[in-house]
Amino acid sequence: MVSQTTASATPPAAPAPAVTDADPAPALLPVYEPGELAALAARHGLTVSGARPTLGAYIRQLWGRRHFITAFATAKLTAQYSQAKLGQIWQIMTPLLNATVYYFIFGVLMNTKRNVEDFVPFLVTGVFIWTFTSSSITAGTRAISGNLGLVRALHFPRASLPIALALQQLQQLLFSLGALVLILIGFGQFPRPSWLLAVPALFLQAVFNTGVSMVVARLAARTPDIAQLMPFVLRTWMYASGVMWSIDALLKGDRVPHFVKVALECNPAAVFIDLMRFALIDSFSGSQLPPHVWAVAAGWALVCGVGGFVYFWKAEELYGRG
Repeated sequence: MVSQTTASATPPAAPAPAVTDADPAPALLPVYEPGELAALAARHGLTVSGARPTLGAYIRQLWGRRHFITAFATAKLTAQYSQAKLGQIWQIMTPLLNATVYYFIFGVLMNTKRNVEDFVPFLVTGVFIWTFTSSSITAGTRAISGNLGLVRALHFPRASLPIALALQQLQQLLFSLGALVLILIGFGQFPRPSWLLAVPALFLQAVFNTGVSMVVARLAARTPDIAQLMPFVLRTWMYASGVMWSIDALLKGDRVPHFVKVALECNPAAVFIDLMRFALIDSFSGSQLPPHVWAVAAGWALVCGVGGFVYFWKAEELYGRG
């Protein structure tokens, strides 16, 4: 008998069906026009992520974060000199060292003190008040770019950052004013009722600084090179603000063209410096102030404070993107 072995084999796979024009096309997503998309989102209660709120709602959001703003400013101030051995003493030493250098260069070498009575109080007051404005604007250039991790991770009104940094500089100024008072007393400038005028002057300057800080914060967020350019702008502005020399002495007579005189008198930094000198220094009289100086100071604070805030708010949804 012949035995027949039956081998089991896997049947060959069936060939794939050919695709023909008669086969149905895969399902496609519906195509919406922009107006239809907006209506569809509204129907389902969807809103744009990170959209800019209305101005009133934005102000209410900022007020709701007021505790964060003050805590952030205080924390930044505390950490500013945490790595230095002298710590917070540098808040006083920095403007004092600047005043010493300016006294040697302008007061001694260039002899600008011959036209200024009480030159040391005059100079030190100018340096402290100018430093407040300069530091606030410099901090504003880093308000967004220096806190990108915070901006991209959390949802909050971005104006909190430049406002907090401007508040930090105000806290630093108030801390260092104790040294300024001691210097003034040491040079015969004792407290008097006019010193109370320093309060509204500093308030107007703080509003002005905050507004300008928000403007440069928006500019630097889109163009980081602004932060590199700002030191040159501020140095030029300082020399034109009468920090180390008397604008009033320069403008006497007809040596200066009228438009230059108006520009120097209306220079906001010079206006706030002169108001503080008028409040704190006996020999700095009202005749040395520009005409309508309080109106000019209030105008700068209003225009820059409100205008800077609105300008920053208009780009709210763009910060941290790109």
